Amino acid sequence: SAANDADAVKKAQGKMDAAKMALKKAQKAAKASKKKDQPKKQKAGGKKKVSGLGLEAKKSENFALWYSSVIVKAEMIEYYEDVSGCYILRPWAYNIWEAVKTFFDGEIKDLGVENSYFPMFVSKKALTAEEDHVDGFAAEVAWVTKSGSSDLAEPIAIRPTSETIMYPAFAKWIHSHRDLPLQLNQWTNVVRWEFKNPTPFIRTREFLWQEGHSAFETQEEADAEVLSILDLYARVYEELMAVPVIKGRKSEKERFPGGFYTTTVEAFIPAVGRSVQGATSHCLGQNFGKIFNISYETKNGKDKAIPIQNSWGLTTRSIGVMTMVHGDDKGLVLPPRVAPLQVAIVWLYKAEDDKAQIDAIADMANDLGNTLKAAGLRVKVDNRMDKTGGWKRNYWEQKGVPVRIDIGSAELTSKEIVMCRRDTLSQVKCHIDATVDVVKSLMVSIQEDMLDKARRERDARLSIVTTWDEFMTALESGNMILAPWCELMSSEIWVKKTTKEFFLKKEAEQLASKGEEAQEDDGRSLTGAAKTLCIPFAQPPMAEGQLCFTSVEGSPGLGKKATAWTLWGRSY
Repeated sequence: SAANDADAVKKAQGKMDAAKMALKKAQKAAKASKKKDQPKKQKAGGKKKVSGLGLEAKKSENFALWYSSVIVKAEMIEYYEDVSGCYILRPWAYNIWEAVKTFFDGEIKDLGVENSYFPMFVSKKALTAEEDHVDGFAAEVAWVTKSGSSDLAEPIAIRPTSETIMYPAFAKWIHSHRDLPLQLNQWTNVVRWEFKNPTPFIRTREFLWQEGHSAFETQEEADAEVLSILDLYARVYEELMAVPVIKGRKSEKERFPGGFYTTTVEAFIPAVGRSVQGATSHCLGQNFGKIFNISYETKNGKDKAIPIQNSWGLTTRSIGVMTMVHGDDKGLVLPPRVAPLQVAIVWLYKAEDDKAQIDAIADMANDLGNTLKAAGLRVKVDNRMDKTGGWKRNYWEQKGVPVRIDIGSAELTSKEIVMCRRDTLSQVKCHIDATVDVVKSLMVSIQEDMLDKARRERDARLSIVTTWDEFMTALESGNMILAPWCELMSSEIWVKKTTKEFFLKKEAEQLASKGEEAQEDDGRSLTGAAKTLCIPFAQPPMAEGQLCFTSVEGSPGLGKKATAWTLWGRSY
């Protein structure tokens, strides 16, 4: 019996030892696999170190991932994990917004506009006073319903826009023709509770903007301001951000809810064939004045009149548009006028350089940096000793700094400076004494060249068509389209419905061939419906008797004459 027990113990011990050995082998294999999957770290001896730089995708292959990678790696955005659709603007992005703000704020003050600030909350009664207006924003309004643990007597909305917040005050301030014009602006934030797939800068639940509101005696004065503001918006995009835009009037369906008419600047992202509404300037007419009892005593001292009102706004969406248009597979590409830094100076040294030589290289870089700063340029000398020269070059390249200057022992000896243009990645050489003049010249050239390049790429994707078949061919190619249109709202609705059905069916067929199911369009692919973007102010000649491009069987535009050339496309 004792012998049998001993045998049993030995067998059990053998099984335990075998199990331990198997466990050790599994752990060793798992550790080896994990180590294999991890990026290799640099060791003393020169093996490559993982820098943390570099984008996760190419712009032409996976635009959504490329864009997300650019704005994070360039230190523009930090994702805010607490609330979906909200983002942290890091200093690099906020500095760009400040450049826009500085320019635009100065220009509107020259037009007589004054800055102010109004509360971010609005009562349900005020918000719903104008039916079309509230219907236009109803799905996006965020409501405050509690104070601590107590329910509010009436829900309070967080502003999606401020017409209904500001105009009760206008009614108190405007009594006489002498109180006009009243032109106010505020730099603030807005909340619109988007339910579509959010895209940083482009489609977010909270964003920054400027919001202008004006009141005038005459329609002529109001019309003049609408166009003056629209011109400023075009200048922000083209002169500051080097992004070409098309100015025009929105269709009746696309005009601002509750407004009289809406003008817009429209940008285009060639990489995905999507247009973006860049900024809008609205004439509201007398509609809101009637609702909020805004009136004034006319010059004859007897009659009362309702002023003509405008509202207009530009948002941080502009930063996203600029990034999408100019960015490349190396990262962000910034136009000099909005770049937080215009020049990055990277000084380099070799292992064989002694301390005196390294100090001399650093002194040369810092002296050059001070010289460029004194000349009015925004400059950073990268004095970090814990990063290699290659890492620092890639870092500033990824952040989109327009010009990078490398200084090492060769430059110390020759006094010849090598500059790298971020937009073209080409090099420019000059003597150190000519650096200021050359860099200033480069700032002008880069700004102009970026706009020219963006305009050429945009125009190459602008199709002019006259028939429905041509329209659909251009749309499938991801182009923006100029077509003769009858301006019937029913025709516009038909186009949107027909194109949506066409692309959803096409996408479903493509996915079915792969054994996958179609998903709702998230704004990042090319499956969205076509819509009017604007009726451009610059109108080509219209052929006599030209029919609407939607003049096909089943369309409300069948047999209708075209009244205007109209820009169409798929948009964010």
